[in-house]
Amino acid sequence: MAIRVTAALLALIGLVLLAGGGWLLSLGGSAYYLLAGLGFLITAILLFQKNAHALSVYAVVIVASLAWALWEVGLDWWQLGPRGGVIILIGIWLLTPWIRVPLGFASPTGYRYGVSATPLAIAVVLSIVVAVVSMFFDPYDQAGELPQQQAAADPAFGGNVPAGEWHQYGRTPYGQRYSPLDQISVKNVKDLQEVWRYQTGDVKRPDDVGETTYQVTPLKVGNSLYLCTPHNWAIALDAATGKEKWKYDANAGMNPDRQHQTCRGVSYYKDEAATPGSACAERVYLPTSDARLIALDAANGQVCTSFADKGVLHLETGMKYNPAGYYYSTSPPAIAAGKIIIGGAVNDNYSTEEQSGVIRAYDVNTGQLLWNWDSGNPTATAPLKPGETYTTNSPNSWSVFSVDEALGLVYVPLGNQVPDQLGMGRSENVEKYSSSIVALDINSGADRWVRQTVHHDLWDMDVPAQPVLLDITKADNTTVPALVGATKQGDIYVLDRRTGEPLLPVTEEPAPGGAIPEDFTAPTQPTSALSFKPKPLQEKDMWGVSMFDQMACRIRFHEMMYEGRYTPPSLKGSIIYPGNFGTFNWGSVAVDPERQVMFGMPTYLAFTSRLVPRAEVPPKGQDEKGSEQGLNRNDGAPYGVFMGPFLGPLQIPCQAPPWGYVAAADLRTGKIAYKHRNGTVYDMTPLPLPFKVGVPGIGGPMITKGGVAFLGAAVDNYLRAYDLNNGKELWKARLPAGGQATPMTYTTDDGRQFVVMVAGGHGSVGTKPGDYVIAYALPSGK
Repeated sequence: MAIRVTAALLALIGLVLLAGGGWLLSLGGSAYYLLAGLGFLITAILLFQKNAHALSVYAVVIVASLAWALWEVGLDWWQLGPRGGVIILIGIWLLTPWIRVPLGFASPTGYRYGVSATPLAIAVVLSIVVAVVSMFFDPYDQAGELPQQQAAADPAFGGNVPAGEWHQYGRTPYGQRYSPLDQISVKNVKDLQEVWRYQTGDVKRPDDVGETTYQVTPLKVGNSLYLCTPHNWAIALDAATGKEKWKYDANAGMNPDRQHQTCRGVSYYKDEAATPGSACAERVYLPTSDARLIALDAANGQVCTSFADKGVLHLETGMKYNPAGYYYSTSPPAIAAGKIIIGGAVNDNYSTEEQSGVIRAYDVNTGQLLWNWDSGNPTATAPLKPGETYTTNSPNSWSVFSVDEALGLVYVPLGNQVPDQLGMGRSENVEKYSSSIVALDINSGADRWVRQTVHHDLWDMDVPAQPVLLDITKADNTTVPALVGATKQGDIYVLDRRTGEPLLPVTEEPAPGGAIPEDFTAPTQPTSALSFKPKPLQEKDMWGVSMFDQMACRIRFHEMMYEGRYTPPSLKGSIIYPGNFGTFNWGSVAVDPERQVMFGMPTYLAFTSRLVPRAEVPPKGQDEKGSEQGLNRNDGAPYGVFMGPFLGPLQIPCQAPPWGYVAAADLRTGKIAYKHRNGTVYDMTPLPLPFKVGVPGIGGPMITKGGVAFLGAAVDNYLRAYDLNNGKELWKARLPAGGQATPMTYTTDDGRQFVVMVAGGHGSVGTKPGDYVIAYALPSGK
């Protein structure tokens, strides 16, 4: 009975592999699956016949499969496993007495002897040995160390922020995510323990949009922490104990048309001219998901009614089109030179009639509009007059700005004009400013320089990350004010922040063509000398938990359009790699201004993009919710677009891991020092398996003078500490929810250093939602 069931199973596997393998071969893919299907069928037929040669034939299948796998991927355990797992398990089953005995012979006394299976046993053992050996190799790991010498003895951190405080999203206006605190060091970070935990009470609701996320980095000023929540509550906590001081609910309401429901942070301001302790002498500015900016008294959370309209700035003012839920602010505005400077997020790919991407500066005390810079009309920076409107649908900035008050510049990361995947009819200004870093004059709003990172962007490769500012020491010991710009496509631009000129070379490289007839592609695209761009995908990079879904991914790989980075969207579907989550996203990178090195989390996850003719876009449903994945309608455009991660039949990535790293580079030379797999599949699978695959993530890092880098972000729920020198993991703490935020650090009055992490999850990456703010410190007395 066992032998017949086994033969039937092998016959079924053989037919599946024959059909899929033949399809794959017809698309120009590997012939392996077709040949393997033949091997399975022959083995099945011989088993039905109870022919002892079945085991020898299957031994050939194993050896040939092993040789093919090693030829394709070498000693990569995560790639070898799917190729050989099913095959080896069947081989082991064929060695059991239930199969060998029926294939054997009977003695004159009637005793049955099993057939010899030496060739099959050798093949199985050889495969297992190769699998075990491969577990000790990681062909993707890049070991190394950063230079440890101090390049600047007295570096500029930006702003007048005490060492034990954290006043802005990236600690200072420079956005370095670097703290000069060193109480927590490489030697003692292993002793960190949780010291308090606060829950905001703002939890994900059943009627929330998919991308309801908690991405806030708290601020620490004096003895208080200031933060916001996804539904736009502002909260002040005691920095030493985590006890709530006050809470303000902006009552932003719910709207299913919002693409994002999040808050990355609030902005802090101290009016030096005000009497200390007077009402609103210190303020917290809260951006909301219904397009407001609210001024609150930092002391008690009361609205500062002297600002704007009774304490509220209405950001929809001046917009020609204003559909509810299509425009909001998810990032804290910049404050400099008496101005509060803010952009706004628009819903990607909803409509061609969306709000402007204008950047506006207001008087930080009164809310009076001082200037506006609209990338669709960049020379008209004088405040808009009543009745006038900004350019519809111009490139926007949804991320965080950086400021150099000495140079009088604010640095703005810009996005793209929606629809992101359709470039027809874009104006000359849109083509110039899309997906770029722009330096604006703080006083006038005039643009002083622009550095574009993608030409004619068709991939949603907006610049997502706050530019990081530092001074770089050149070989002749002169210093240059620099800007570090991390991009979705993996390039790290190191620029002179006075002019936008590269300090590390930027070259133009040929780019794929093949856009739809109505559109075009740029013949070349810029690439920085410091780049974490991925190698182009190949068929052998396709992955799965078994040979079957791997074969399906190989078929899909060949069915879609793919010619490397910047493959344009198409009607048949294109692979976009890196995907629109990017190699880097809003979490940016952390920079040590003393050693002039950077630490970050490059992520590699391919997406797909398929254009849908307008006639095939279904009517808008009443229960649709905002999303950047699935069908993006592009109302008013000739095409919608269906987009999402490049996944296999089992909804796991079609490309092989690793999908996420921790990495570091020397900003003076552009040399990448190390790249290590980061994160496990502990929270990605039904079973809590601690396999260090290298998982994707979204969030930001932090560096301290103690030589420790902190990072959550990965889709397993941990906060980790790393040795900045070599990237080795030193400590980790289990989080009660996804840690898709950026950690920060500070000291309290007694000199104790705290590290704070927000754990609230991220809707798009599927991590566990929550409402936690957690503080860690060394045990008292250490």
